[in-house]
Amino acid sequence: MSERRPIASRDTKLAARIAKRLVDRGVSPNHISQASMAFAAVAGGAFWLAGITSGLLFVITLIVTALGCQGRLLCNLFDGMVAVEGGRGEADGPFWNEAPDRVADLLILVGLGLGTGNAALGWAAAALAIGTAYVRELGSAQNLPADFRGPMAKPQRMAVATVAAIIAIFVPLIFGIPVLTIALWVITIGTAATIIRRSVGLIAALKSR
Repeated sequence: MSERRPIASRDTKLAARIAKRLVDRGVSPNHISQASMAFAAVAGGAFWLAGITSGLLFVITLIVTALGCQGRLLCNLFDGMVAVEGGRGEADGPFWNEAPDRVADLLILVGLGLGTGNAALGWAAAALAIGTAYVRELGSAQNLPADFRGPMAKPQRMAVATVAAIIAIFVPLIFGIPVLTIALWVITIGTAATIIRRSVGLIAALKSR
């Protein structure tokens, strides 16, 4: 498995207990990774539906979206804990540790784009999100430490999406602009900045050898 992203919740007693229960029940870390794509599909689909619904259905779709984004992150937390701390890592684990994340970003961000009527921007955000991982893995391939820096790494992208969904339930518009549209722009610009920051760091690290 590649170098792990620093996650504060990984060190909590609750996370350790849940991970142990998953290990005791024989849950495969690969299956947890695959489940993250299902949560992402739910979140992305709910984002899309939020754009064509109103009233109670609008509220429900946003709640489902927030839960789907957080479910995706929980899968990202527990697949690693079950594999590493639980000793259940599998030979193809490195693939399932990375590939579902790229699919999940695509599903959620494109769904957000469709839901806000900004499909092109959603695709751009998804492409940039995949780009952040590419730069990180490019550095790892050169035997450099994995660069998980933001300002808009995966946890921050999901935080913005989740918070925006919750805010939109109560305040759909800010200065006449949909909250979800603002969130998509924040994610897109922040993710672009993340690629630039990681790229600059990678180039500097390579030159310093």
